[in-house]
Order: sequence, then C-alpha cells, then structure tokens
Amino acid sequence: MRMEWTYAALVGVGAFLGAVARYALSEWIAGRFPSRFPYGTLTVNVLGSFGIGWIVGAQWDEPWRLLAGVGFLGAFTTFSTLKAESVRLMRDGRIRLASAYLGISYVSGVCAAFAGLALGAA
Repeated sequence: MRMEWTYAALVGVGAFLGAVARYALSEWIAGRFPSRFPYGTLTVNVLGSFGIGWIVGAQWDEPWRLLAGVGFLGAFTTFSTLKAESVRLMRDGRIRLASAYLGISYVSGVCAAFAGLALGAA
C-alpha cells in the first residue's frame, strides 16, 4: 500500500495536538488532585478510549478518522505511560495500588470504548 503524504500529514498534525492535550490535561489533573495514583493518565486513557469508540461507531470518513482517531487520540492516550506508572508503583511496594490502577484502566477503557461505539452508531 502506498502512503498518501496528505494522510500522513493529517496523522502528524493530530498527533502533535493530541500529545500537547495529553500533557496539559495530565498536568492540570495532577495539580488539582495530587496523589500517588496516576489520575491524569487514567483520565486521558478513558477519554481516548471513548473517543476512538465514537469515531469507529460513527464511521467517520478516512481523513477525519486519521486526523482525530489515529493522530489525536493515538497520541492523547498513552499505553507506555500506563505501564511505566504501574512499574513505578510496584517498585515502590504499592502492589495493590498498581493492581487497582491496571484493573481500573483496562476495565474502564474497554467500557468507555463500548459506550463511545454505541453513541457513535446511534
């Protein structure tokens, strides 16, 4: 498959905006709700899961799907930070908190994606 440069640019623009939005929202949440629990990452991942479910359910056209879904939400959500924070909690001896964080992240993420899918398809 040949890559369309305009589509790659859409993904890039979306990714830039999504990464900036993730950073800003995570920092805002951390400032408002200081805790060892990573509420910021949990929030962006659940919101992103809902958003991608909505985009898929609504069957957005490819350029918009690439900009908003692949680009923005792909960079807005963060699987690697979820893992790094979980490892940090475990390393600090907070096994239960890490387990709760992983469980809440995965269950709420899947539920949010299903909710977004249903809303988008409606």
